[in-house]
Amino acid sequence: VEVFWVLCLNRKSRLIRKVDLTIGTATHTLVAPREVFRAAMREGPCCSVAVAHNHVSGDPSPSRQDIELTRILYAAAKTMEIGFRDHVVLGRRSADPQGNGFFSFWQAGLL
Repeated sequence: VEVFWVLCLNRKSRLIRKVDLTIGTATHTLVAPREVFRAAMREGPCCSVAVAHNHVSGDPSPSRQDIELTRILYAAAKTMEIGFRDHVVLGRRSADPQGNGFFSFWQAGLL
C-alpha cells in the first residue's frame, strides 16, 4: 500500500522525527496540507519539512496528483514560514525508467 511520511527537520536540516501520516491503498493515499503541517507544528524545533511516499508499482515517476500536491505543499509552507525541502517518491530501481529507484522534486529542479 502507499504510505505518506512527513520528515520534520531542525535548523540544520537534521531529522527530528519521521511521521507516518497516512496509509492508503494499492493505488493512492489521501494527504491534506493541514495534516502535513500539523505534524510539523507538533515538533517544537521543526524548522522545515520534507515529505515522501512510495509507489506500489515500483515506478517512482511522479503522477499529475503528486506534482499538484507538491505545488500546494510548497505554497502552504511559504505561507506558514516553514521550509519545504523536498518531496521524494520512492520506488524500485528495477521499475524506474531512470534507474534510481526514487524521484526527488528538488533534484529535478522543481522546487
